[in-house]
Amino acid sequence: MSSAVGRKAREPFALEHADVASGDEKGTLWPDTTIVVGDSGRIEQISPSLQAYVPEGYHRINATGKVVAPGLINAHTHLFADGKVLEAGESSPRKERAALALIRGPIGKAYLAARAKASVKALLNSGVTTIRTLGDAGYEAVALRDKIDSDEAMGPRILASGPMLSIPGGHGDPYIALSSSTPEEARLNARINLEHGANALKVAATGGVTDAKEVGVAGSPQMDEESMAAVCEEAHEVGVIVAAHAQSPEGVRAALRAGVDTIEHGCRMDDEIISLFHHNPRSLRGFSGLNSTLSAGLPLIEVSQEELGISDIARANSEQVVEGMLEGARQALKEGISEGVGTDTGMTLVTQYNTWRELDLLVRFAGYTPAQAFHAATQVNARNLGVDDVTGSIAIGKDADMIVLDGDPVKDLSVLADPKLVIARGWPVWRPKVKRIESVEELLTRF
Repeated sequence: MSSAVGRKAREPFALEHADVASGDEKGTLWPDTTIVVGDSGRIEQISPSLQAYVPEGYHRINATGKVVAPGLINAHTHLFADGKVLEAGESSPRKERAALALIRGPIGKAYLAARAKASVKALLNSGVTTIRTLGDAGYEAVALRDKIDSDEAMGPRILASGPMLSIPGGHGDPYIALSSSTPEEARLNARINLEHGANALKVAATGGVTDAKEVGVAGSPQMDEESMAAVCEEAHEVGVIVAAHAQSPEGVRAALRAGVDTIEHGCRMDDEIISLFHHNPRSLRGFSGLNSTLSAGLPLIEVSQEELGISDIARANSEQVVEGMLEGARQALKEGISEGVGTDTGMTLVTQYNTWRELDLLVRFAGYTPAQAFHAATQVNARNLGVDDVTGSIAIGKDADMIVLDGDPVKDLSVLADPKLVIARGWPVWRPKVKRIESVEELLTRF
């Protein structure tokens, strides 16, 4: 019998004698602390170990010499690929029809479901306990989320977007997007996703790098402000947040004016854009967050084109937008904008297991301290995604979303690459392991 509505009972346990990384902006560490987790999967007690009371029957885990930290949150994932080089190549209407028939047929759906399951497993085993998908081929992430929520499967908390919302021939269309030409059609597509169970939405405010067929497409305005506003109105009506793919000032400005809740990728900001991030009257909660996704951008300009094997078009489009993404991340820090962490998993050289690298890139390229980067991946992300009431920090009453590490991530972010124990909503993943892609890892050492 479950001790909480909709949940199966877990084995209650206590992590004893751990140092606890709070995840705050200062990098506060609580020494020799015991965390008690009940059979609901929620934290019942946090106290100095000498004062802790562990009820009889609770499994006691000696965490002496270890650091317990909040589980990571990745606010920008795709579950359909593993991070190897994506090369769109030449396309044609005939090839697109054939590819779509495969994707939407029984074989393609089965493959996508299996790929999503493998991606989620890699994310969880790498210490990520909450994800948001932002562009799915169908509703495979919704189905997987429901299995996890009902304790039929093990995995992170999922905010699932379903297909992104784009314009005909725009970013993501036709493979991972529903397209529309008018605000009325955009609103209908938002309803379709919501009716299929999506609890996050994404619009394509501009073109992107991966599927651009011409130089200059990345960052060029696509979905208009009125259509994005219609999507936001529909989503906000039921408490669902909206993300916008946006890689230029024009696109970011229009998306923020429309009321999106997070900007993905970003750009160099002017005063109006900065102000809208802080005070956005049309967003769900009055402000908007940013995910700079440096993991998706920097490899495309830092690794040689020959080693990546990407086209001249992809390289040129990358060069046009990545510097703006970097500058936007730096401005976000300076201006106090709510910068979270999203990696764009599945894109070229963005694996499902390397969320920690985004924190490292924020430190090395955008001026963040390790404490600020870890704070962004935990507490800030939770607030931006609207889940801070249940996760993002270690607090009594919240879900036990935690990772056990060999050291303090504020002193060495690389400890996040190898968690010794992952706990998601009170379910432990003992001896978590991920299968690294050596060809990708080798290229990532180049910068």
